[in-house]
Amino acid sequence: MRSLSRQFAAILAAMLLGAHAFAQSYPARPVRMVVPFAAGGAVDTVARALGQKLMETWKQPMLVDNRPGAGGNIAADHVAKAPGDGYTLLITTHGFAISPGLYKKLPFDAARDFAPVTQLTSSFVVLVINPQIPAASVKDLIALARSRPGAINYGSTGIGAPPHLLGELLKSMTGTDMLHVPYKGDAPLSQALLVGEVQIAFMPLAGVLPHIRSGRLRALGVSGTARSATLPEVPTLTEAGVPFEFTGWLGVFAPAGSPRDIVMPRRSLDRTCTSAGPPGDTSRSAARPSNSRENSQQTSRGTPK
Repeated sequence: MRSLSRQFAAILAAMLLGAHAFAQSYPARPVRMVVPFAAGGAVDTVARALGQKLMETWKQPMLVDNRPGAGGNIAADHVAKAPGDGYTLLITTHGFAISPGLYKKLPFDAARDFAPVTQLTSSFVVLVINPQIPAASVKDLIALARSRPGAINYGSTGIGAPPHLLGELLKSMTGTDMLHVPYKGDAPLSQALLVGEVQIAFMPLAGVLPHIRSGRLRALGVSGTARSATLPEVPTLTEAGVPFEFTGWLGVFAPAGSPRDIVMPRRSLDRTCTSAGPPGDTSRSAARPSNSRENSQQTSRGTPK
């Protein structure tokens, strides 16, 4: 996480610290990074790592504002209605782009009301299971779920969020019946998995890796096109017999109308990213696409279609 935080901070600093008049005086006061999920999850962790590094660079506080609920749309709505002055930013995930396709009405326009700043990560998710469930593979899980319709719960980070959609896709593709239980972020979802409140979930690898390594959770498959270098023994879901792939992202947005220096990258971005991490660092940003995709999360709110 240390190398990731250094790199993410370099990326965002390069985006926010432009060379023009506005950037020379920015920031003159604390900046708020709005997080759509509860504290302790993957997105919150990245936001706090960024905040610490940017505070050291800017000499101004970077405030993390957790606004969980409605799958991320409460936070998005708050930022959409904030002044476009660069002092309120949204760090969110691919679910932000999914919500307009799921709901008839949202209190904001995802295309009109925001200006993209940067993409921080591109990532897959991992299907994890509480080890008390007698399933050592995806094949075992499917067989168990078919033999016990409605008896297995799967968790998500909100109704309409990607883990919810992936759970429904898994059910549809395997002919199983599992009960959906939504939470307000991957931190409470992780806790629910650990205590057995829910049995399975699609989760960002960074948030559950310690629990996988300790044996408190079992990894059944990853959603990427190839196996994870971190968990090479875990098959892809396609290898495990469920032929689908999923890649998400984590990015930063500003309200529409924010100054150009906030939303336009500097030409030296790639060089800054390269020099930010220590030698041998294999983490990547959107500015340097990679096959290593291990860290992201989810979103949604409104009136379902």
